[in-house]
Amino acid sequence: MSALIEFNEVCKYYHMGDTVVKALDHVTMRIEAGEFVAIVGQSGSGKSTCMNIIGCLDVPTAGTYKLNGRDVGKMRRNELAAIRNEMLGFVFQQYNLLPKLNLMGNVEVPLIYARVPRSQRRARAKAVLEQVGLGDKLRSKPNQLSGGQQQRVSIARALVRNPPLILADEPTGALDTHTGREVLGMLQELNRQGHTVILITHDNTIAMQAPRIIRLEDGRIVYDGDARSPEAFVASPLFEAQMEELQKMRAKDAKEGGAG
Repeated sequence: MSALIEFNEVCKYYHMGDTVVKALDHVTMRIEAGEFVAIVGQSGSGKSTCMNIIGCLDVPTAGTYKLNGRDVGKMRRNELAAIRNEMLGFVFQQYNLLPKLNLMGNVEVPLIYARVPRSQRRARAKAVLEQVGLGDKLRSKPNQLSGGQQQRVSIARALVRNPPLILADEPTGALDTHTGREVLGMLQELNRQGHTVILITHDNTIAMQAPRIIRLEDGRIVYDGDARSPEAFVASPLFEAQMEELQKMRAKDAKEGGAG
């Protein structure tokens, strides 16, 4: 049985003058349906290129990428757009909401592309906005919301077609620590509901919320395994501070759990 995501010797090369940049260099991995995986690495590691290929926004230069058994590299542009709308929900760091539309309008956008009838669009958009706790703000515009609320709208938009795969690119990067934890909790709950979640991040403490970490350096996988292993972490001057913050978060969660 094929995995949901299969990379086999995937390469992505860019030409800059006479120089060839190897953004991904013979990457092989499998992600099964229902997993929660963090792809982690510093700037230039290849994680954004990896995300673009997983999300069918780009195709490999060499090697094969199969999404649910379908060879993405052989698809035409219209086929890529169709599989994105069918299989994927995107959550971005900067939310990417349309400022002139209210929350209902923003969440309905993927359904419009899918030519879903208006009455069904509205019912589904309302349901997912209620699911993320924004049922009382359906007519609000994005600029009337906090950053955390805007990210919830982004998650609702990603969910509205009930895609099997949620791809979250630095989803907490523009948020404070408390709000970021709430957003991560929502992604974990979506995973418990059966969605496959792939989290792209440079932050060790964020990546550790996933059971499995794939770590990239210079376009290659240097670690793929348990998030609790020291080898999973991206080395950086901020690492000790991040670990200290994680310990505080866990201590606070334990205290709140005991109080409840």
